[in-house]
Amino acid sequence: MENKAHAMAAGIFVAVLTALVLGLAAWLTRDTGVRDRYEISTKETVTGLQEQAPVRFRGVDVGKVKEIGFDPKQVGNVLVRLEVDRDTPLTRETFATLSYQGVTGLAFIQLSDEGRPAPRLQPNDEVPPRIPLRPGLLARLEEKGEVILDRVQEVTERVNTLLGDPNQQRVAAALESISQAANNTNVLVTRVDNTLKNRLDPALAEATIALRGTQKTVDLVGAAAAEFGQTARRLNAPGGPLDRVSDGTDALAQAAESFSAGTLPRFNRATDDTSKAARTLTRAVNELTENPQMLIYGDGPVQPGPGEPGFRAPGAGR
Repeated sequence: MENKAHAMAAGIFVAVLTALVLGLAAWLTRDTGVRDRYEISTKETVTGLQEQAPVRFRGVDVGKVKEIGFDPKQVGNVLVRLEVDRDTPLTRETFATLSYQGVTGLAFIQLSDEGRPAPRLQPNDEVPPRIPLRPGLLARLEEKGEVILDRVQEVTERVNTLLGDPNQQRVAAALESISQAANNTNVLVTRVDNTLKNRLDPALAEATIALRGTQKTVDLVGAAAAEFGQTARRLNAPGGPLDRVSDGTDALAQAAESFSAGTLPRFNRATDDTSKAARTLTRAVNELTENPQMLIYGDGPVQPGPGEPGFRAPGAGR
C-alpha cells in the first residue's frame, strides 16, 4: 500500500509540475497588446511559411501568421491571414515580402514601405485590408532561372563549337606557324647580330680613334685657353701694359688740352701775321713788275722818256 501511495504522490507531483510549466509558457507567450487582422493574397508560392510564423516590420516583430489557405475570391491564389499589433505604422504604401531565417528554410513575413508619406491603413476585422506581396529574392531568382539556364546552355554550345575538332586542328596549325615564325626570328636575329658585329666593330674602332683625337684637340684647346687666361691676367695686372697705355692716353689728353689752351692762340696770331706779310709782299712784287724804275727813282710818278709826251731833256729848262 505504501508503494502505491508513493507512486500516486509522484504522479500527482509530475502532473502539477507539468501544468505549472504549461501555464508559465502560456503566460510568457500571451498576447499583451491589441492586434488587427490583415490578409495577403498572392499567386506566389509560400514554401517554408507556416502558421504562427513571425511577422516583422523592418526587422521588428509585430505579429504572427494566423492562418494559411486558399483565397475563395480569386481562384488559384494563396490567402495568408495575419495578426499585427495595432500600433504598427502600416500605410497604403506598405507591402510584404517572403523572407527566410538563415539556412533553416523557415519563412516569415517581412513588412516594409518606400518611406514616402501615405495615408494610414485602417484595420477592419470583418473585411480585413489586403497587403500586396512582392516577389522575394528566391522568387526573382526562380523567375530569372530559366533565362540564366538558357544563356548558360548557349555559352556551353559556343564553347563546344569553339573547341571542336576543326577548330582544334586550326589552333594546332596556328601554334605550329607561330613556332616556325619564332625559329625564323631567332635565325634572323643571329644574322643581324653577326652583321652588326662585322660592320660595327671597325666603325667603333674608328670612332674610338676619332674620340681620342678629339680628346687631344680638347686638351690643346684647354692649354691654349689657359695660356690666353694667363696673358689676360698679365695684361690686366696692376702696372701692366693696359695700365701703361691708360697712363699714356691720359698724358696725351692733357698735352692736347694744354696745346688747345695756350699754344693754339699764339699759333693763330702768327698765322695771321704771316698772311698779312704775304699779302704785302704780293703787292710789292706787283708794283715792281709794273714799274721797275721805282728801284732807281723810288716810289712816285714815272717820268716820260725820250720820245714820250712831256719828256724834257736835262738842263733844257734853265
